[in-house]
Order: sequence, then C-alpha cells, then structure tokens
Amino acid sequence: MNDDNYANVAQLLDMGDLAAPAPTVGLRSDLVGLFYEEQINLLFGHPESGKTLIAQCALVDELNRGRNAIVIDLDHNGARATISRLIAMGADEDILRNPERFRYCAPDDAEQLTAIVADTGAWKPSIVLMDSLGELMPLCGASSNSPDDFSRVHTEMLKPLAKSGAAVILIDHLAKNTDSQSFGSTGTAAKKRAIGGTSLRVTVAEAFKPGVGGKAQLAINKDRHGGLRAASGGDDREPLAATFKMWDENGDIRWTFIPPAAGERVKPVGVSDEDIKILSELSPPPSSQRNVKERLGWGSTRSLDALRAWRLAGEPTVVLPAPQTPMWGAEEHREAALRERSGSNNTQPIDTAPRSPHRGSGSKEQWTEDIA
Repeated sequence: MNDDNYANVAQLLDMGDLAAPAPTVGLRSDLVGLFYEEQINLLFGHPESGKTLIAQCALVDELNRGRNAIVIDLDHNGARATISRLIAMGADEDILRNPERFRYCAPDDAEQLTAIVADTGAWKPSIVLMDSLGELMPLCGASSNSPDDFSRVHTEMLKPLAKSGAAVILIDHLAKNTDSQSFGSTGTAAKKRAIGGTSLRVTVAEAFKPGVGGKAQLAINKDRHGGLRAASGGDDREPLAATFKMWDENGDIRWTFIPPAAGERVKPVGVSDEDIKILSELSPPPSSQRNVKERLGWGSTRSLDALRAWRLAGEPTVVLPAPQTPMWGAEEHREAALRERSGSNNTQPIDTAPRSPHRGSGSKEQWTEDIA
C-alpha cells in the first residue's frame, strides 16, 4: 500500500483536535473571521460595491498580524495604485519591500501564472488575493460557462493555492442574467461547488468615495463548514455576516468589519417592506423577475430588487384568508345585475350559487318572517 495515497487518520486522532475548520482571516471586530485558510473563498457583487477594498483590508490585516500575502492582479488595477492603497490602509512599507512577506504580480499569460502558482505553493502565504475570477478564465483559454473548463482551471491554478495553506480570496461579478443574480455570481454552477470556504455577496449600502469612505453589507451565500454562519445568527437564506465600514482619517484609510447585531438582517437598497410583503402574498410564489413583472406590472429594476430581497428574507409566504361567503343582500344585488344584463323583467329569483341551508338571525328567511 502506498501511504501517500491516503490520509493519516491515526495522526489526526493523535492530535486530538478534530473540530470543524473555523474562519480566521478577515477578522470582524469580535475576532470572528470571514474567510477560511486552506480554502477557496469568494467575494461577488456589482461593480464598485467594495469587493476589492474588502479583500485588500483583509490582506493588510494579515500582514499586520505578522503573516505573508500575495496579490495576483488579473484585473489590471496596477502595481502603483495597489501598493499606494495598501499603504493608506496601514501596511508597513518595510513589509511591502520584503518579497518574503509580500508579493504583487500581474501575469500576462497562463504560463506565467502557472509559474507564480508553483512559487506560491513553496512560499506558503496565509492569504492570496486574486482579482478577478472573470479574468482568470480567458487568461487560461477557458469559458466561464463551461463546467469542464472551470474544473480544469480550478485544478491547475486555484486548488494548489489553497493546498499551500492560504486563504484564497477570489473577486467575482454578478451574473449578467437578472434572474440569476439572486442566486450568485457569474458562470457555471461548478464554480460554487468549488468554494470550500465562504462565498459572500457584497451589496453597497453607502457608495464608496475617495477621501470619504463608504459602507457595504456582506451576506453569506455559502459557508461550507458553517463557522461563520453559526457566529452570525439569523435564519435568512443569506444572513448578514458583517457590515464593512471604511472612512478617511487625515488621508489614511480606516476600516472595520462590524458583526451583525441580534436580529439584524441584510437591508436591500431601495426595496420597501411593502414590496416584500406583496411578493409573500402571491400564490403561487414568484419564480422569476419576468414572473413578477407580468403578475404585478412592475418595472425590471423593481421586480429584480424585490425578488432578491424576498429570497434573501427566506422566501416568506403569507397565506391570505379565504373570502367570506357574501351576505344575502349582495346576493340580491347580483341577481338584479344578471336580470339587467339579460334584459329580463322576470322577478323570479335567478338560480345562481346555492344558498346556505342555515337559518338564523342574520338569514334572509328569518328577516322576512320578522317583518311579516
């Protein structure tokens, strides 16, 4: 038997600690992490929602804790812009100068990226920031919509980074299809299966402005090991993991990851509670943005935002009470309306819905007897 092919279970048991992995990177103010080491993690959302800022702050935090980090810039942010922002966020210049502590790269092709991945596997940083996944696929000659292509890129490029022990943080965008945006990021479902850590949906709450700051919400789209979800509470389909707040302080960038308060939920921007209530009362429940538009006559944006908010809230469904049986007076009115439409002068009752056989103080028969 080749022992290299099997996990050393005896060694694991001897270590005595078989607790599930816990997120330890990107610490909230309560010291609960947002990302898992030795796993692939994902941040996705609309452009300018704060995804890269969030990942860079987590990276600076790791550097300041005495750990190592690398930025793999596939999104053409540029070395000058990246390094100057890390310094503004509080990264020590001496650390950034030291290639044993920090590395930045912007590979031009798959061959160069393969060499960087091999170097990283030997170097073993604690965090790898790859921005973005959308640029990785075409760089490797792969289609974002092909499960086979993604599996190949995952095996060749992403999995080795995670196996080195790093918390790999990927930046990705929302799907172009508006109905798909409620479920996750772009591309094939194989992508979501490959996430071994957390997948966090980023939604801007206050627009990020240079020299001012901003705010974003991070919702848990996936948490394979459950550590972050357990520390966040909430029963929503995508509960709030943290609120990312960033502000300017005399030219320096300050930030914090605020844990959710008890009962705090993701607040979809521009969606009213009334819209969510309306969707919860639809029977059958809404199935897509188009379905909402056709049934309620809303515009595309309102339909999508309300549908996503409804899904984030756990797809609540309110069963409305059945309409009450109409009073006899309404029944008389209906008969008169039917006669008017038919042009009939016949005063005999028209046979419509069967009357209640019950007689009581509120029935037509009892009222007739009383006045006789």
